[in-house]
Amino acid sequence: VFVVHNRIQSLGAVAERVRRLVPDQAEVDVAHGQMGARQLDRVMSRFLDREFHVLVTTAIIENGLDVPTANTLIVDRADMFGLSQLYQLRGRVGRSHHRAFCYLVAPEGITLEAEKRLRILEHHTELGSGYAIAVKDLEMRGAGNILGADQSGHVHAVGIDTYTRLLEKTVARLKGQEERERHPAPDVAMDGPAYLPDEYLADSAQKLHLYRRLSRAEEVREVVALRDEIEDRFGRPPPEVHRLLDATRLRLLGQALGLDRINVHRDRARLTFRGDVVPRLTALQSAMHDSQIEVEVKRTEPLSLVLHRLGTGDLAGAVAGALTLLAGDGA
Repeated sequence: VFVVHNRIQSLGAVAERVRRLVPDQAEVDVAHGQMGARQLDRVMSRFLDREFHVLVTTAIIENGLDVPTANTLIVDRADMFGLSQLYQLRGRVGRSHHRAFCYLVAPEGITLEAEKRLRILEHHTELGSGYAIAVKDLEMRGAGNILGADQSGHVHAVGIDTYTRLLEKTVARLKGQEERERHPAPDVAMDGPAYLPDEYLADSAQKLHLYRRLSRAEEVREVVALRDEIEDRFGRPPPEVHRLLDATRLRLLGQALGLDRINVHRDRARLTFRGDVVPRLTALQSAMHDSQIEVEVKRTEPLSLVLHRLGTGDLAGAVAGALTLLAGDGA
């Protein structure tokens, strides 16, 4: 038997009341989320092995628990639970061929919304009623709103980063803020792979967090700060990480300057501007000269340049430095 009481402070008192009600017929124990992992595991193992009969617990049992021998669930103050939560709790019993019972206990004078939730659960008792309950829950709570606290929608269809950018853009427009004109991001191709290798950073969650920050960066200084942070936290980056950071810098600089493609291959790079962009060639040549890069014009419409590094060194970094000078000059 499960007895669900979702207040840890009074869980012991409820367990004591149950012991007094059935002093000779059943043994009682408690389980809640603030217990240590080993202690909680011991309690659940004993319950599975039928070493005691009544488990007084919080809503911690609502997900992922399979106790085939449990056939009775009593939920105290069921009016305080959400509809989907009650449905999940109800699913903890009746997981074998034994008939199961679920008792939802609530005081008099509960709210109309709470009573409606309990009536829905009472009405939908057949197998596979989860969808019908979800629809009713949606009808009661509403589908949410894009700017408020209640969220819903198809974020996964576009990805959280794109969704967030679209949301920020829409909010700015509704506030009457002027949107900065931006060119599309250019295609950036570089020799060799550009990623965070497992040998350098094994934690998947940290990787995803860093990839997200890179994808959402809007200024080169954000990438530079992130590079310093990565080196400080994880040590000297391998070539793959340097390429990833350089590619991100080139993408941001290329977008600011109206570049369509940036290709870095061995000892030369090729920059192709968008057809509607006409940079000032004097400023461009000055920036390249200061970065020790030789410029060769391959095509004028749209403007396409081949860059050669004078001397040795990192070509991608030199190109990024030249584009930074060019962007700072406003060309």
